[in-house]
Amino acid sequence: MTPPVHERITMRAALARGWRPVCGLALTWVLVGCAQLPAPGEASSWAGTLGPQAGPDVSAPAAPPVELPAHQEFRTDLDTSPAPALEGVSLATGAPEPKDLWQRIRLGLTMADLDDEVVRQKEQFYARRPEYLTRMAERGRRYLFHVVEELERRGMPAELALLPFVESAFNPQAQSSAKAMGMWQFIPATGKDFDLKQNIFRDDRRDVLASTRAALDFLQRLHDQFGDWHLALAAYNWGPGNVRKALARNEKEGLGLSYPELRMPAETRQYVPKLQALKNILLEPGRFGVALPDLPNHPYFDTVPVDRDMDVTVATRLARISHDEFLRLNPQLNKPVILAAGTEQLLLPFDNAEIFRQSLMRHEGPLASWTAWVVPKTMRPAEAAKQLGMPESQLREVNRLPAKMLVKAGSTLLVPRAAHSDRDVPEHLADNAALLLEPERVAATGRQVRVGKGGESVAALARRHGLKPEQLARWNKTSVNGRFAGGTVVRLSPAPAGGTQLAKAGTGKTSASGSNRKGSSAKAGTKLAAKNSNRPARQASERVAQR
Repeated sequence: MTPPVHERITMRAALARGWRPVCGLALTWVLVGCAQLPAPGEASSWAGTLGPQAGPDVSAPAAPPVELPAHQEFRTDLDTSPAPALEGVSLATGAPEPKDLWQRIRLGLTMADLDDEVVRQKEQFYARRPEYLTRMAERGRRYLFHVVEELERRGMPAELALLPFVESAFNPQAQSSAKAMGMWQFIPATGKDFDLKQNIFRDDRRDVLASTRAALDFLQRLHDQFGDWHLALAAYNWGPGNVRKALARNEKEGLGLSYPELRMPAETRQYVPKLQALKNILLEPGRFGVALPDLPNHPYFDTVPVDRDMDVTVATRLARISHDEFLRLNPQLNKPVILAAGTEQLLLPFDNAEIFRQSLMRHEGPLASWTAWVVPKTMRPAEAAKQLGMPESQLREVNRLPAKMLVKAGSTLLVPRAAHSDRDVPEHLADNAALLLEPERVAATGRQVRVGKGGESVAALARRHGLKPEQLARWNKTSVNGRFAGGTVVRLSPAPAGGTQLAKAGTGKTSASGSNRKGSSAKAGTKLAAKNSNRPARQASERVAQR
């Protein structure tokens, strides 16, 4: 007889840690009282056919997750007695085992405490928002066990398991104004530094396993640099270069070098106090009138290997879970297809992982209805759709192609897989696929184009439109060796009698009849970009966290 899910989960976790149970009876006795994993939402809705749909599904998989109902309401009439005692005994050491995940985190808290007025303010901020704490905890229940396991394996403070509450409210789809993404909030550049792939098929900054690995690598590196966890956290939020400068400034002025003594932006000043406030609430929830939702001390998800390309709709049917639940565990996916060359494994709720394995063995027929196509030349989406034999609307929807844009040569598009084809997308495309666009340029009336914001040489523009550089230069009264600035309107045919000059290459200026506002705005944008280049590498805010 198959053991209950909580026993199978704990047995697997025990073996992973090197435990060797004496016998199944003893193990079962130790496991008495373990909580059952919550049943996956909408599992029964996939009880029908397990094969792929008749046609490709173009729904975008990266939609924000739907909020789950609160597992447990917060109360204000709580007992303020100490945290509950431990239950169970480790088969490996004989030491008491935590009865739930909250208690396990409490046992691993080793970071020095911060005690100041900002901490008090943040305690009140969270305590006055029980529904916010509930949402965070309900989202975090999927990922928190894995984070705690990784921290223990590395010997890092358990306080860091609370950091995604501060960063993103444990929302793997969260995105900040600085383009930081995922529950650990990596900006694109920092993500690349830690090997988090970002392309049209996936964004590993949202990947549960990859982003957790990268975040803990980053935090370990920062702790090695500064020798202090508070300073490491400040550097995670503000950037290590800024923290070094703040330390050097204080040292030069004979001031202290601890976190509270540094001059830093308000966001970074509040960053560690937020974490400390959550830690204090975890240690004494009753004192703050908070009831923590029950979090069992066993995994929420299991991993299943991906050996062939597979539509997301097929994966959800085989696992018998909802599309939303699938994306909460696999939020890195950008397209309605999973590429085996870029996604080695999927995360599924523990029981559904076994259902998936059994269903996959019995499955007959194709697994994927989509594939990748490299655009051979720059073309309009309508031209590409005609060549592929698919509706332009479908091509635009699945590839998120904006209006009035050309798809440049070398771009990768997601397109329907040919009938009877079983060829999967190769690794170089799965890892490096990009979508490159440029404005259509040709105006609605007349033979004119507007140069893109990056500018373009007279020779290149002429070549692209099948003209001689000498002709283009003459019609626009400029040099053959000149360059049109971004936003310039360029004439592609001789001016009519009495017409006015449209553009002057190299300056981006036009006559009074058509002033080049885009050229000036591009310069303003350049100045703004330069001003923002020193923004912190990591940003988080309560506005982002409450998403």
